[in-house]
Amino acid sequence: MQFSTITAVFFASLAVATPTYGGKYEPCGSALYSQAQCCATDVLEVAGLDCDGVGARIDNAQHFVNLCAAKGQRARCCAIPVLGQALLCQEPEGTN
Repeated sequence: MQFSTITAVFFASLAVATPTYGGKYEPCGSALYSQAQCCATDVLEVAGLDCDGVGARIDNAQHFVNLCAAKGQRARCCAIPVLGQALLCQEPEGTN
């Protein structure tokens, strides 16, 4: 009986001590606004012009903003862009 109690406590402590490393940051989780983009021009917070993909893994909201700022652009989550034009864009989670 003591052995099973000790075993149960041991395995429970392993589950609690396992790090999660914060999980993966998803800036654009919405189905419609699913494309992470860096856009040079933002028209009425709805459309993005001269948009391009981020080109790197995004670690968090501030990292996304910084990656786009390095290109002189703004971080946006857009519907599928066509020829650098992205209609229906919004600010990514955690940046406003």
